[in-house]
Amino acid sequence: MAERPYNATLSKRARKLRINATKQENRLWYEYLRDFRPRFTRQRIVGSYILDFYCGAFKLAVELDGGQHYESESVEYDKIRTKFLESLRIKVIRFSNIDIDKSFEGVCNSIADDVHALLGQPPPSADGTPLVSEGGMDSAFTD
Repeated sequence: MAERPYNATLSKRARKLRINATKQENRLWYEYLRDFRPRFTRQRIVGSYILDFYCGAFKLAVELDGGQHYESESVEYDKIRTKFLESLRIKVIRFSNIDIDKSFEGVCNSIADDVHALLGQPPPSADGTPLVSEGGMDSAFTD
């Protein structure tokens, strides 16, 4: 179910953004977030904004920023946008496209760490096995 407020007029734009995703968005989606549990969605509309990736189970937005996000006008826009999302109790984490290109594993680990922190559980060990036994984290990552 969509977060409220929802702006239905953005549906076409969100669909177009999914179709014309950046190389970095596609990499993060197809190599990591598509099969991540709890589930993420792409180009999620929240209010008047379209989030790159969103996990509704934990109200977590993952944003990828290209070079234009570092121009003064965009920095201010992103601050207003983040403040709005935080008013809805949505946590926003940002990565640059350069982060995806140069430190993909680090980005994935950071996302997993944030999800595990929101779960109130430690992240899995280096070999991927959970550090929590008897249900715990395992049950949160299955459909």
